[in-house]
Amino acid sequence: MQQCDVLIVGGGPAGSTLALTLAKFGLSAIVMDRQQFPRDKVCAGWVTPPILQSLHIDPDNYRRGRVLQPILGFRLGLIGGDAAAATYLRHVPVSYGIRRCEFDHYLLQHSGARLMLGQGCNSIRRSGAAWIINEAVTAPLLAGAGGHYCPVARYLGGYARTSTPVVVAQEIEFKMSPAQARECKVEAELPELYFCEDFKGYGWVFRKGDYLNIGLGREDKENLTTQVRVLVHYLQGLKKIPRDLPGKFHGHAYLLYGHSARPVSGEGIVLVGDAAGLAFMHSGEGIRPAIESGILAGEIIHMAQGDYSETKLQGYRHALINRFGQRTPVLKQVLSMFPDQFRSYLARRLMAMPWFANRVVIDDWFLHRRQLPLSLA
Repeated sequence: MQQCDVLIVGGGPAGSTLALTLAKFGLSAIVMDRQQFPRDKVCAGWVTPPILQSLHIDPDNYRRGRVLQPILGFRLGLIGGDAAAATYLRHVPVSYGIRRCEFDHYLLQHSGARLMLGQGCNSIRRSGAAWIINEAVTAPLLAGAGGHYCPVARYLGGYARTSTPVVVAQEIEFKMSPAQARECKVEAELPELYFCEDFKGYGWVFRKGDYLNIGLGREDKENLTTQVRVLVHYLQGLKKIPRDLPGKFHGHAYLLYGHSARPVSGEGIVLVGDAAGLAFMHSGEGIRPAIESGILAGEIIHMAQGDYSETKLQGYRHALINRFGQRTPVLKQVLSMFPDQFRSYLARRLMAMPWFANRVVIDDWFLHRRQLPLSLA
């Protein structure tokens, strides 16, 4: 039976960053994932400079053989309205487009962990102060990093609160043929974001070199497929995207930090990334909170000095609150007191104001520019 200090279930950015942080403290980790890497991952796929700073990734080195599309601004609009306008422009990259199949594989390769890929977490049991997974691996601490449907989150009771709103998304990413590339009118440096008329979600179209990513996420799963169809028809009508889209849209789900009531730690157990429900409230972005939760969890585990009691690990929950704030969506709570029609009217008025679109929507909601990056130890 294999042994390690921490067994991490899930090889995405949260799991890889946790493993990397633990390695810097001299702790051994095994990362288990049911998929082989590199693997396809449904995600719009952009990372801000603070993410690269936190992980000490040199952009020039990373882009060798990989996609790293500089983003200089955004176009914002409403589905069904006029073509999105470039409301946000900068002279230096404010973000970068990546392909998750490449980015996640890169992080995993540099994590310093032993890898158990192609193996799902099929059984979890406690034996004294140790966890035994699949009757093959034992560790005193278990970390769930397997996304929204993580089996470790399920074990900890993360699925018990069925009333928690879940964001669902559908998207497609494909390499364009030369004909499709000529037909696509989206500028690679300016991803386009289109909000739904009821402002319960938004769509995007994002060009990363030869690749095109189109998707939409909402807090209303019953209306998702229709909204995606409307978005695609709208974008094709604007001649923004090719008329022939290969394959099908793929779906995924996640919890927003302000809505999630999942526990993030327990006796000898922690959750990171989407398994803990940490996606940013307004944008739904999950990569930065996944990476930062991996750093924070690694620091708490190190400070625990082998005492992984529930009380000792409570410091992780406090660290998340200090970093991301209380799990109370104040703005959405206020808006929820008003009828949908008024909320939509107010949102339209605000979106039409350049200062709100630039400073609030892009700077605060999507880029989090006021928040300094966390650093690995």
